[in-house]
Amino acid sequence: MDILLNPQAWLAAGTIFVLRVSDMTLDTLRMLMVMRGRKSVAWVLGFCQSAIFVMAIGSVLSNLDNPLNILGYAAGFASGNVIGMLIEERLAIGHTHLTIVSPSLGSAIAERLRKEGYAITEIPARGKDGMVTLLHCSVLRKKADQVHQIVNQVDPSAFVTAEDMRPVRRGFWRA
Repeated sequence: MDILLNPQAWLAAGTIFVLRVSDMTLDTLRMLMVMRGRKSVAWVLGFCQSAIFVMAIGSVLSNLDNPLNILGYAAGFASGNVIGMLIEERLAIGHTHLTIVSPSLGSAIAERLRKEGYAITEIPARGKDGMVTLLHCSVLRKKADQVHQIVNQVDPSAFVTAEDMRPVRRGFWRA
């Protein structure tokens, strides 16, 4: 119980926490860069992440009698994942493919999005309750919320899905 009153023990656990948050934040961002094909950025992030990891795990293993170190390590791991995800959401790197299904206002949605400068592919389709319009729109991830807002203004009942993508070649991209 004396360990809980020792400021050095808390400082060590806090240092491990900060190292692990940094490590896992970089790891989360690195994995997202790998998935998006950004090799050089993934390499730099991986190098820094692994160096920080060695320092963090070394600190824990050299002082296993301090349970606060294990707590700091676990809390840093969990927090780093979330912080990495939040940073990645703000950066919104890459492209996303939106699929929009509208039972009655597909043409109006397409017209409005084209007016705003987005490329849209319209496909007539049959849904559970009859004919629908299926719209495909590939945009920068930073623009996905804007497209979703436009769709919502025109047809609040439209069904919208998004999936990450890597463009291969050609096509229209609104910068």
